[in-house]
Amino acid sequence: MATTNDLKNGTVLKIDGQLWTVIEFQHVKPGKGGAFVRTKLKNVLSGKVVDKTFNAGLKVETANVDKRDMQYLYKDGTDFVFMDTDNYDQIHISEVTVGDVAHFLLENQNAMVATNEGVPLYVELPPSVVLEVTYTEPGLQGDRSSAGTKPATLETGYEIQVPLFLEANTKVKVDTRDGSYLGRVND
Repeated sequence: MATTNDLKNGTVLKIDGQLWTVIEFQHVKPGKGGAFVRTKLKNVLSGKVVDKTFNAGLKVETANVDKRDMQYLYKDGTDFVFMDTDNYDQIHISEVTVGDVAHFLLENQNAMVATNEGVPLYVELPPSVVLEVTYTEPGLQGDRSSAGTKPATLETGYEIQVPLFLEANTKVKVDTRDGSYLGRVND
C-alpha cells in the first residue's frame, strides 16, 4: 500500500482488480479545498488510457510488476515459449498476451516480459528490430524515388510496405510499435 503522495511515473496501481500504470501525475493544491492528485493511467492489459483524480494522502494499492529480459524460444500451439536468461526457467505466454509483438519476433530473440505474481502481462520489444525481407516483387531500374511503396513479406511472415527499389533478401529496420519501414540495413 502507498498513498497518492508517493505516486510517480511508471508506478503500477491495482484499481478494481485491474492493473494501471501511471503515465502522468500532477499534485494540485487549490487555494480553497483539499489538495488532490490528477493522474493519467494506462491499463496494462488493454492499453486504454484514462484520467483519474485522487484526494491527496488517499491510500492506493500498488502492484509489483517484475520485468525480465527473456529469450523467445519457439511457438507451441497458440503459446509462445520464453526462457529466463538468468535461471533458464521457461514460461508459456498466450498468443493474446503477446499480441502484435508476434509480428516481429524471431527465435532466440530477446524481449522484455512483464509479470505480476507469475502471470504474464505483456511482452515488449525494442522500438525497432532488423528483419530480412523474404519476398517482394522485383524492383525495376529507375525506381529510386521514395514516391511509391509495395508490399514485402518479412522472415516472420508479417507484411509491411517498403519503397519500390527494395528487393528480397534485404535486411530492413522495422518500427515495432506500428510496423513501419525505417530503412535498409547494410550488413
